[in-house]
Amino acid sequence: MALHPAFVTTALELPGYRIVRSLGLVRGIVVRSRSVFGTIGASLQTLVGGDITLFTNLCERTRQDALLRMEEHAVAMGANAVVAFRYDANEVMQGVTEVLAYGTAVVVEPIS
Repeated sequence: MALHPAFVTTALELPGYRIVRSLGLVRGIVVRSRSVFGTIGASLQTLVGGDITLFTNLCERTRQDALLRMEEHAVAMGANAVVAFRYDANEVMQGVTEVLAYGTAVVVEPIS
């Protein structure tokens, strides 16, 4: 079960809701490598210029997977929201990248 997209925010609070409990840090980590075929295809796209869609799609898919893993971690802790959400990425080795999605798992309730 994933969190509602409106309940994952880079802000420190959710308008109209109050944080009633902070559950701590949650994270989702994905490590991906580029395939040889993808690298060749992307190299060909660089000849024409513009958006390198093969890499754009790989990056987007990797970020979405990291976000989903973070949300699953938050739900497993009993959270219904994540605040202070961020992404981080590092190259682990040539052609291998780690993407980390992280934030603070919280329980929120509507302000009456």
